[in-house]
Amino acid sequence: MRKYILTSSLIVLTIALVSWGQKGHKAIAAIAEKHLTANTKTVVNAYLKGETMSEASTWADEISNDPQYKKTASWHYINLPLGLNKEQFTDYIIKQDKDNIYTAILKAEANLKDKTLSAAQKNNALKFLIHLVGDAHQPMHVSRAEDKGGNDVQVRFNGNGTNLHALWDGKLIDHEGFNYMEMAKKYDWANPEQVKKWQADSPMQWLWESYQVSTQIYDEVQPGGNIDEASYKKSIAIIHLRIAQAGVRLAGELNKLFNDHQISITEKPLAPIPTPVTVPAPVTVVPNKPAAKAIPIKLTELKASVGKNVIVTGKVFSLKDIKSMVLVNVGAAHPNQLLTLALKGKAKVLADKINGKTITMQGTVTLFKGKPEMVVNDPELIKF
Repeated sequence: MRKYILTSSLIVLTIALVSWGQKGHKAIAAIAEKHLTANTKTVVNAYLKGETMSEASTWADEISNDPQYKKTASWHYINLPLGLNKEQFTDYIIKQDKDNIYTAILKAEANLKDKTLSAAQKNNALKFLIHLVGDAHQPMHVSRAEDKGGNDVQVRFNGNGTNLHALWDGKLIDHEGFNYMEMAKKYDWANPEQVKKWQADSPMQWLWESYQVSTQIYDEVQPGGNIDEASYKKSIAIIHLRIAQAGVRLAGELNKLFNDHQISITEKPLAPIPTPVTVPAPVTVVPNKPAAKAIPIKLTELKASVGKNVIVTGKVFSLKDIKSMVLVNVGAAHPNQLLTLALKGKAKVLADKINGKTITMQGTVTLFKGKPEMVVNDPELIKF
């Protein structure tokens, strides 16, 4: 079994990295498809209306010029200053006041869990998630604003002038000569232990890895310099790793979202909504078991109560408004919270009233990134 390890020495030796355009995104999706559970494959296929994940993986770029999706431009990347340690990096991302790739991934996953959304909205959310997990593993999507993510850094490769971003978007991948299916076969080398480890990592960790790599690239690249064959060969090992990780982690996220759900497809046509995607029949995701009467439990019992309708009481320590919802940390401050309460819909009006207070809430317990979560849309389900 071959192993590629993202070591600091390898990064330092690599004066330019490649990222991925259509072939890269399609390869990531193809790898992910191979790591889905049977039930997750069924749900994904229903939401995509038979379109493959690889076919759907480039949609988020293809609609970038559509006026109604103008606001999504910032979802594909995040700009940060260089020189941050991991704690500073995490704090910087969390405190950003505009949408970025981190908040977009969280929103897409939250929308996929929201039973009140239409099939077309779930279709869009799934396509965004497939694409954005790939973007999160592209180092130049976690870089600095002053050179537009490498677009203003000119280099030469294979006898031609280009820029770092264009180089990453496919020129070096094209140099390898594989199509996306060949890439998926060649790059999907992780053993079960590596798969388990990668899928345990959070989106913040994915971005931190990309930031570390882009920092080294900025240190090593010479504007106007030549990316020679030796540098290319050192870079391609990192490309293999990042695409492999993106595919495996995408599968992990989808399995967490869909493995414990069943689908039912009705013939009722969708009501018109402002989206260019036409989905002829809605898909409803429902729990395997019918909702049971709410049972009172303690905060410390939440992990043992996944899938149950419960009543639980705890103190609100902090909250964060990410527009589509308000994330409330209960039991302790982030990242040590015992419960993440996601206020959606009408329940969002409670955000200004509950901070610092002890509240009692009712809802179904799920796990998100290994931690208990509860989504509440009805403000009547929260008492304080």
